[in-house]
Amino acid sequence: MKNVFKKMILAVSAAALVFAAFPVTSAFAADEDPPAPGVASTGRLERIWARQLQRYERLGKAFEDIDAHIAKFQERIDRAAEKGKDVTELQAALDAYEAALIAAQPTYDSIGSIVSSHAGFDAEGKVTDAEQARSTVEQMRAKMQEVKSAMGGTFKTLREALKAFRKANKPAEPKSDRDS
Repeated sequence: MKNVFKKMILAVSAAALVFAAFPVTSAFAADEDPPAPGVASTGRLERIWARQLQRYERLGKAFEDIDAHIAKFQERIDRAAEKGKDVTELQAALDAYEAALIAAQPTYDSIGSIVSSHAGFDAEGKVTDAEQARSTVEQMRAKMQEVKSAMGGTFKTLREALKAFRKANKPAEPKSDRDS
């Protein structure tokens, strides 16, 4: 009896090992063919296009009215100069930023034509033709890179110059009642 019991345990454990080797989950066929590697799906193209439009609109604030945009900075610099502050670095950064804005203006305007034609996308930003949409996204990316290289980090330089100016010309803290 002992021998039969050992054989039965051995057979059950062997069967368990055989069944454990096979997956338990079911496989389902996909509804569509997955996109080829390196090719964006329509949902991804729509998200990319939406982000690019947001960047374009944000960038547009600087290009909307260059003269007014620069005049606002220039006014601050002039006020500081009237108070006897050293504004040479700030003025140089502003001049470089203004020149970069003017140089990048035509490229920014060409992005506007891409946005208005929005080939491959409908008015709501949904993909109508994946190949055209992919081409539009690539064109937009290339033009944004051109604007970025034309600007050459001048806005960041201006911001850093403003930060350094504020730090160097920080007003002295007035004495409080407790210090007296």
